[in-house]
Amino acid sequence: MYEYRRMLPHYQKAGRAVFVTFCKGNSEPFPPEARNLVLQSCLHDHKKRYQLHAAVVMPEHVHLLLNPLCDERGWPYGLPAILKLIKGSSAQRINKLLGSSGPIWQEESFDHVLRSQESLEEKLEYIRQNPVRRGLVKTQRNTRGFG
Repeated sequence: MYEYRRMLPHYQKAGRAVFVTFCKGNSEPFPPEARNLVLQSCLHDHKKRYQLHAAVVMPEHVHLLLNPLCDERGWPYGLPAILKLIKGSSAQRINKLLGSSGPIWQEESFDHVLRSQESLEEKLEYIRQNPVRRGLVKTQRNTRGFG
């Protein structure tokens, strides 16, 4: 049976940072080695397709704060394409690591275009504190992430 899925639009505004969250397809937490692979995938196109301000890989979801950069024609890279690259490369690496196959991530992600510098700083702090709030680390200095 053919299933039609309507993807939600991803609003982008040139020069504005975007806060993105995407989740695993199941509730089983990633082992630490898999989380490291996801972080590597998030860092891969930093300064190529996007400016990554912060990233944290939690056991079952990822938070990113980034600005899409422009391609050779001057157009910003689209958020769906950026996320497809991150999710696709990390899924391949995780499946290889775990000896599994199939989808790793939920198809949809949640994103929010930031309006101000204050909002950027609030999201940075949210990302830094997320592992602390969850009890994964004692202080943000112990967080494995970027930013």
